Amino acid sequence: MDEDHRAHLLARYRELVLDRLPARGRAEGWAVQVDHCVGRVVLDNTLGGAWREVLPAGRGAAFTRLPPEALERAVALAERMDAEGAPLVAELDARSLAWRGKPPKRTRGAA
Repeated sequence: MDEDHRAHLLARYRELVLDRLPARGRAEGWAVQVDHCVGRVVLDNTLGGAWREVLPAGRGAAFTRLPPEALERAVALAERMDAEGAPLVAELDARSLAWRGKPPKRTRGAA
């Protein structure tokens, strides 16, 4: 992957995960509504487990340390979340929480 393509993907990741998806989450009552939670969901589901256990430690934001193919998958997943909305976000959030040994969130209207 050339540096221009990587820069484009990083910019798209930032746009989606730090701005667009959290704003939609708050406006539409999604399971995740703040940027660090959206980032957790995207990274965990991209890497197949809790990202801190999968991604080698290093300096800088986790998404900037993703290998090229993982960065492409992360952006594609964030775009899919944007396209499919709340149901997909809830599913991915529950999977992320399970990898971390946490129970899924209660949905609105649940007993």
